[in-house]
Amino acid sequence: MQQRDFKQVDVFTGQPYLGNPLAVVLDAAGLTDEQMQHFARWTNLSETTFLLPPTTSEADYRVRIMTPGGELPFAGHPTLGSCHAWLEAGGKPRARNFIVQECKKGLVTIRREPDGLAFAAPELKRTSPSPAVLAQVASALGLKASQIVAAQILDNGPAWFSLLLDSPQTVLGLTPNHLELKNLGCKVGVAARHEAGSAADLEVRAFAAAIGIPEDPVTGSLNAGLAQWLIAEGHMSARYIASQGVCLQRAGRVAIERGDDGQVWVGGQSVTCVTGSVLL
Repeated sequence: MQQRDFKQVDVFTGQPYLGNPLAVVLDAAGLTDEQMQHFARWTNLSETTFLLPPTTSEADYRVRIMTPGGELPFAGHPTLGSCHAWLEAGGKPRARNFIVQECKKGLVTIRREPDGLAFAAPELKRTSPSPAVLAQVASALGLKASQIVAAQILDNGPAWFSLLLDSPQTVLGLTPNHLELKNLGCKVGVAARHEAGSAADLEVRAFAAAIGIPEDPVTGSLNAGLAQWLIAEGHMSARYIASQGVCLQRAGRVAIERGDDGQVWVGGQSVTCVTGSVLL
């Protein structure tokens, strides 16, 4: 074991302790998969990341993303939080305005924003759920069929069983049966549009009991998939703000923008809450 530089970052917020926390080990060279997984279970955060030298000249750094239950090929808030921590620790990207992250999903481009960072949403696979599974998920969430506007399975590395619901009040009022969701083995995202003039345009919640996280505070991968789906289907405009974390006493804000080329960018602020070292 050795002392390794460490940061704990709050993502999708500019105010500490109102976003989604991320543990970042800044130098993970020499750690085994088992050591990474053990530490991720110990932090008990939704994700813990481990930064390593890239394996390709196209990338600035490589990241391994661990949950308490296993490794993710890609995740949004770990992407922005890891990049924030890497830059803050003195990381020097090859390009002036972009950082390229290597993860198991592949290469992810991150751009500097006037107020934070934004990642290019990875390629999305969309499929329609079977009526039987949709009924099981709705039952586990306590939803009536009339409250579901649309449903899709969104896969951009992690897969999210995603529901567009009739109102933000329905989203915020859900009390899921997490054991049922865990037994179904799928992560579930729910969203609903706010009325014009609200502080945010979309209300989002994410339930991931299948990987040991009953509810995730603010979820980049889910918001990326939702944006690609909802914008494409005309449910949302090409630029909007999503709110997530209200039921966990958080105030996450996710900035969505689809460019003229069709690329969706998912952005937000990050703030470092803990800086130090860990024995690993």
